Amino acid sequence: MPDNTRRARDEAFWQTFADRYDLQPGPINLENGYFGRMSRTVVEEYQRNIELINRGNSVHVRQRFEQGESIKIQAQVANLIGVSAETVALTSNATEGLQSLIRNYNRLQPGDQVLICDLEYDTVKGAMRWLAKHRGVDVIEIEHRHPASFDNLIATYRETFARYPRLKLMALTHVTHRTGLVMPVQAIAAAAKEHGIDVILDGAHALGQFEFNLDELGIDFAAYNLHKWIGAPLTLGFLYIAPERLADIDPDMGEMHFALTDIRARTPYSTPNIPALLTLPLVIEEHHAMGGSAAKGTRLNHLRNLWVRAVRELPGIEVLTPDDPRLYCGITSMRFTAQADQQAMVERLLNDYNLFTVVRTGAACGPCIRITPGLTTTADHMKRLVTALTELR
Repeated sequence: MPDNTRRARDEAFWQTFADRYDLQPGPINLENGYFGRMSRTVVEEYQRNIELINRGNSVHVRQRFEQGESIKIQAQVANLIGVSAETVALTSNATEGLQSLIRNYNRLQPGDQVLICDLEYDTVKGAMRWLAKHRGVDVIEIEHRHPASFDNLIATYRETFARYPRLKLMALTHVTHRTGLVMPVQAIAAAAKEHGIDVILDGAHALGQFEFNLDELGIDFAAYNLHKWIGAPLTLGFLYIAPERLADIDPDMGEMHFALTDIRARTPYSTPNIPALLTLPLVIEEHHAMGGSAAKGTRLNHLRNLWVRAVRELPGIEVLTPDDPRLYCGITSMRFTAQADQQAMVERLLNDYNLFTVVRTGAACGPCIRITPGLTTTADHMKRLVTALTELR
């Protein structure tokens, strides 16, 4: 048995990591997809850095942060996904990065088409629709068949590419925030390339849940969060542009603080959360010490499977995310088929079983309840969830 798989089942091993986080008394949090907790040591480091920058103010920032610390941090972030430092620019979050990539993509002409699907993040949909107004392009919107399969996801895109020959740009979400579906990015990106379509990848939930190689995936443009599964303070993310594609993204609204050849010109110039950025080296160190994305993802998948396998076949429950290991991660959604109001069932889970979950809407297959374990979640928490779902169905 692979080491990560064996350790994923070792509750005592993962408790040693869970003990590093301070938890507020209250409901069991099964909504860890919103943002992740910082460890106790990261919180302490963050507080020290707040005090450091507050004391040193612009003297520290001008002399040390801008002259060297920020460049080292940029390189460490790039190393998380195995790319060179000049291909990443720090942002406040994945959304900011995606908006920058979309609005500054300069290869569109009036009459071209751009593509979104029902599973995209709403802000990404909004940004692509913004292009229709400001670039004169047509927005093509598709819905994915349910239940999803590896083959029908790829087939849907292939059919769409053939049907709309004026497509030039598409959004693609690696892990959808609605159901946790993991898209077959490599196959979709390869098909898009055959048709001359560029892909902007939303990796908000991917980083930290599994390992990936952007060259192998065939992705030239992407954006990520550092505050979900990496364990950083809020307000941290980054975007990626393949070096040979930098010229296809304009400097953001005429940004002139950096050279035209500097990727940092592709983001808004502003004063960032410097204490949070200075905390990143420790965050990344702890991420690797925990085993990195491979170990975290295997653990989250194990917790996910504990509840999914127990309720998948129960009448009254529909698990929306497939069990194909290529298509799922720790995030998975379900619904009570006998209940029209899923929000009411979320409230039952909270009030009757002390389990905190969240409703997600917007997918063509209908509203669902998203269940996301985290690094402080235990097998006993999953047993409580199974009991709750079994009784409430």
